[in-house]
Amino acid sequence: MNKITMIQYGCGKMSAYTMRYALEKGIKIVGAFDINPDIIGKDISVVMGGKKQNVKIQNASELEAFLKENDVDVAIITTTSLISENAPAMEICAKYGVNAITTCEEAFYPQNSNPKVTKKIDKLAKESGCTICGSGYQDVFWGNLISVLAGATHKITTIRGKSSYNVEDYGISLAKVHGAGLTKQAFAKEIASADDISDEERKKLINAGKFAPSYMWNVNGWLCSKLGLTVKRQTQKCVPQIASEDIESTTLGMTIKKGQCTGMSAVVTTETKEGITIIAECIGKVYGKNDFDCNDWTIEGEPNTRVVIERPATVELTCATVINRIPELLCAPAGYTTTEYMPENFYKSQPLHKYIEEVGCCDCEDCHDDCHGSCNGDCKH
Repeated sequence: MNKITMIQYGCGKMSAYTMRYALEKGIKIVGAFDINPDIIGKDISVVMGGKKQNVKIQNASELEAFLKENDVDVAIITTTSLISENAPAMEICAKYGVNAITTCEEAFYPQNSNPKVTKKIDKLAKESGCTICGSGYQDVFWGNLISVLAGATHKITTIRGKSSYNVEDYGISLAKVHGAGLTKQAFAKEIASADDISDEERKKLINAGKFAPSYMWNVNGWLCSKLGLTVKRQTQKCVPQIASEDIESTTLGMTIKKGQCTGMSAVVTTETKEGITIIAECIGKVYGKNDFDCNDWTIEGEPNTRVVIERPATVELTCATVINRIPELLCAPAGYTTTEYMPENFYKSQPLHKYIEEVGCCDCEDCHDDCHGSCNGDCKH
């Protein structure tokens, strides 16, 4: 296979890493898209740094016209956290047979939060023979890391997870979704009240595509799918994180006053028919001077196992995971294929197209040499 061609959709903070990492892994960037008028028309180097790349950032509205006229292997989508907001770009990619991978947190396992949108994208992707999925930090640190540890455990009763991150690193959309800058009263009304509902009411919202999941909602679903667990009941609760002193937020462009919300803690509890309970918490907030990222998971059973990672470089790890996932994306079955059905992510020391050349393909006589042997007869070619 020749060099993988890629477009970047969303040219904010995350893309500075995804584009640089992609270039350094031998990928050719052929297009970039955003809605920010301050960068539209400029070379992608204004975002990622370094020398000029001769790729201009276009208006996001031009995505479909571009894909209609150009052959592209993969799209990296780094915009917002809800799949409903990313769906238009995903659907365009699926329509034109462009494999797409996104940092959108809900996209990690959207089957349990927005099946309506997921099924639509899945149908389009299968019709055109491409793959759409979500990946990032949760793929390794909240997903595969935990499933690997589970594989070393004789009996599991409970899986407990806790992870924190600075919303300043991810842009204004994510900060607002976490309630950063709100008063306690506003948080209760705009954020927490969404979960003060019955299971039946939540199910109706999910089926209608109107449910707003916290990140661990989708992670718990992914873990259950990966570990072969059957979900009996799942709930979530959002709790505000309160500033103990004034904190400057460059992302929000404001000072968060003492007593206001810096973000939130979201706790998702999943009960399964197999008797295993998963309790996962993510804390996203504007950090004070003494805060830092942390990833802390415990598997309780026989034996108990705990893994703690302090100060992970969450942004860089997110972006590196996405780029390293590209060979598996290109080799996965067509459709909306979540990563628990892909091989565990691993370090790619060579240009990424080399991994597609080396692994060969399935027995489909019409298949090109880039299906990784993982298509199980459902070859996208």
